[in-house]
Amino acid sequence: MKVPDARVVMAGYSAGLLSDLDGLLPPRSVLVLEEPEIIRVRRVHERAADFACLAGVLPAATQDEDGAVPMAAGMPRPEGVRAVIPGVEYGVVAAAALAAEWGLPGAGLPAARILRDKLALRDAAAAADIPQPAWRPAYGAGDVAAFRAAHGGACVLKPANRQASLGVQLLGPDDDIGAAWARTATADEPTLRAAHAIPGRYLVEQRLTGPEVSVETLVREGVPVFFNITAKSVQPGRHPVELGHVVPADLPSQTGDALHAAMSSLIKATGFECGILHGEWILVDGVSPHLVECAGRGPGDSIDTLIDLAHGGSLLERMLTLLQGETPALPQAPVRAAAIRFLTAPHGRVREVTGTERAAELPGVLEVRVAVAKDGNVAAVTNSWERPGHVVATGATAQEAAETAERAVAAIAVTVTDDVEGATDAGTGDGAE
Repeated sequence: MKVPDARVVMAGYSAGLLSDLDGLLPPRSVLVLEEPEIIRVRRVHERAADFACLAGVLPAATQDEDGAVPMAAGMPRPEGVRAVIPGVEYGVVAAAALAAEWGLPGAGLPAARILRDKLALRDAAAAADIPQPAWRPAYGAGDVAAFRAAHGGACVLKPANRQASLGVQLLGPDDDIGAAWARTATADEPTLRAAHAIPGRYLVEQRLTGPEVSVETLVREGVPVFFNITAKSVQPGRHPVELGHVVPADLPSQTGDALHAAMSSLIKATGFECGILHGEWILVDGVSPHLVECAGRGPGDSIDTLIDLAHGGSLLERMLTLLQGETPALPQAPVRAAAIRFLTAPHGRVREVTGTERAAELPGVLEVRVAVAKDGNVAAVTNSWERPGHVVATGATAQEAAETAERAVAAIAVTVTDDVEGATDAGTGDGAE
């Protein structure tokens, strides 16, 4: 196989990540490896052509996690390659295998496998005595029902190897377990996940209550060198999809210290070597970090943009510097705050969308993006891809940034009718854009 020269290899196609790399790298610097069927379904050659940094797109079994080592061994090393990054969640193991094969810094294959499987992550955290909810693997509705009965009539059901809250459900004593299992077991991303990818695995967990945060960490040779704490809000109801994020989280110093310690313990427990981690935590009783999950890639939901706005510089650039074996300049403290707030809308066929210009004109608002339009269909939001838009705002404090984002969202009105016949699908897209 002939491979083009490239400075960075991306395992899995992400238009958003390529767009960010366009501002950091010279032309023809990035080689994208992607599953052949995903290239076809998503028209990757066509859609990626506008990115100046793109050196080429090659088919590769980036989602065959069991075959990651032979895949990497059979992939010729591009001349001049200095870093390998996962473009999507499903490319985390492939990126680690390629980096190891080429002698480049990376997550490390054992850590990547743990981070791609929430069951393996639970085992690793338990071995390290990291606080987390009670849990067990789930192989059917009976397992979920038994666990719920043993834990006060409530539980969380989720896939072990998906992303973006796909298939995650918060269940109470009156919820139909059989129907819930069917929804979770059939949740998939056919334009993002190859048909031959690792089959779904599932787990059921204890429901914990408390504020939710994420910790974004840059790691070099197993040592954390940068921490950011992001406050998170989620929509009410069965599907805990994120409604907003604020950087930095406004937390007491002792809670921040506890999160730093917990994330450091998780790095050690997984054996993560180099790159970025996005860990999600619930603060039980408002203070005690309990692990929800952790991804071996950069954060979604524009959290990286919020970090850049709050801390200055580029989180992606710092990660690339680490993965090239160099030491980046790291910020010491945030210089301002930033927030993202996702739109909500009633269900139905869109009649009109108003207020976007008014929202964009508010002081502190940097971005307004609405993904629904006239005759589009607004459906119930069950995962991150289905949200109808967002706003990004900044402020001197976390509270100011969050309040500005809330005002901008309140200025936007999506008017719908009950008639959805003939409506087109609407939402934020298939996830990787």
